[in-house]
Amino acid sequence: MSPVELGVAGIILLFVLFFLKIPIAFAMAIVGVLGIGYINSWEAGLGVMAREFFAQYSSYSLSAITMFVLMGSFAFAAGIGQRLYQSAYSLVGHFRGGLGIATIIGCAGFAAICGSTTATAATMGKIALPEMKKYNYSDTLATGTVASGGTLGVLIPPSTIFIVYGFLTEQSIGSLFVAGLLPGVLLALLFIATIYLVCRFNPEYGPPGVRASFQERIKALLNTLEAVFIFGLVIGGLFLGWFTPVQAGGIGAALSIIVGLIRRSVTWKNFVELTKDGLRTAAMILTVIAGATIFGRFMAITTIPFALANWVQNIDLPAVAIVGVIFVIFFIGGFFIDVMALIMLLVPILFPVVKNLGLDLIWFGVIIVLVSNLGVLTPPVGVNVYVVKSIAPEVPLGRIFVGTAPFMAAIAVCTIIAMAFPSLSLFLPGLVN
Repeated sequence: MSPVELGVAGIILLFVLFFLKIPIAFAMAIVGVLGIGYINSWEAGLGVMAREFFAQYSSYSLSAITMFVLMGSFAFAAGIGQRLYQSAYSLVGHFRGGLGIATIIGCAGFAAICGSTTATAATMGKIALPEMKKYNYSDTLATGTVASGGTLGVLIPPSTIFIVYGFLTEQSIGSLFVAGLLPGVLLALLFIATIYLVCRFNPEYGPPGVRASFQERIKALLNTLEAVFIFGLVIGGLFLGWFTPVQAGGIGAALSIIVGLIRRSVTWKNFVELTKDGLRTAAMILTVIAGATIFGRFMAITTIPFALANWVQNIDLPAVAIVGVIFVIFFIGGFFIDVMALIMLLVPILFPVVKNLGLDLIWFGVIIVLVSNLGVLTPPVGVNVYVVKSIAPEVPLGRIFVGTAPFMAAIAVCTIIAMAFPSLSLFLPGLVN
């Protein structure tokens, strides 16, 4: 069996393990070790596994993931997400579809201090779904809004996906963070427009809520100052070069704890539990990175990445069309593979092609995150949909997927705009550099 044939067999085995519900990180590590062991030696395969797991867990740059995950956990305990939602509700809740719009605004705000799509969906789902149910919102619109709003968590900085992408492509994580800000705001606005259109054609989907008084609105807005301060210091500090991404995440986590202590919502007991949960989530992400790296080593030996890169590069198409082919690969892959694993699997293979085409890798990273966002909403993986399902078990899974469809169209529109106007992603990084 030639190396290429072995690589194809390894990819097939990988998908078999996926469908057998083997955790993605372990599936990629198993295939990688078996492949390297078959081609070289079993000692080499086991050596690569030990080396890569140690390298990822001891990496200083990747410890930023742990810091930002903890920041999101502590922000949840401090009630920042709930106050952001209440503030948005007091401003727009009285409009038709206003609770859905408030949910998107709350998701955008919490994404600015979280960095995770699932954490954003879970946090806002626990807060927003009971309120929308109270005001007789359609389950389709309510669950679709929460699942889709969660995607803002990996686009609006800070973002764990941008950290991983920066690690893989040796791009500035700070530049990636600020590059995602304007597209993230645009996507949030497109989501709001989507809710408006859905409720315009189906008024019963989003009945208006109670209008808040002027005093209630002022009080609600004051409650957002803590989130604005944390986001401004963390992202502003990165923007101005005051501290590294690891330091930024640590500062954000510490500030979230301080807010929780001042508001007396963080106790020693839930501090310990939240730290455990955050570390567990961070360890899961780092394990996926390690498994994907091992699988990538195996793929490099088979020469499949180089053959694929040459094939894509030699297609008799303009650069924009080649990039379109790459995005289709990411889009289809998102149907079957988790976003983090997909980034780890495909970026090392395909980003050299983009680099050789002379395209900006910061811009490419933003577009990849946008395209990959579709994967958290599409079956069979659709992780955000399953998160919402766990919060609202009475809603049929198919109805949640239907609810995300209009928002997927909004993501597609945002992707097209970001592709057509690279300055949307590159304007703010240009100010930094």
